[in-house]
Amino acid sequence: MEENISFEDKMKKLEEIAIELEKGDLDLDSSVTKFEDGMKLSKECSEMLEKAEKKITMLIKRENGELAEENFVPNED
Repeated sequence: MEENISFEDKMKKLEEIAIELEKGDLDLDSSVTKFEDGMKLSKECSEMLEKAEKKITMLIKRENGELAEENFVPNED
C-alpha cells in the first residue's frame, strides 16, 4: 500500500475489503489476496495509531501554576 494514504482512507479501504470478503462472491485466490491486503492495511493502521499515540502530550498545571508537558499514557481499564 502507498505510505502517503491517510489513516481514514486506509480504514475505508479496509472496510471495503471486509465487505467484499463477507459477501463470499470471490474465488479462493481472490479471497486470499484480499485477506492479505486487509492484514497489511490493518498492520499499517495499527502502526499509525501507535505513532500518533506517542506524539500525544498532555499539558498539566502544577501546583505553582506552571504548565508542564507529559507524555500521554493511555488508560487501560
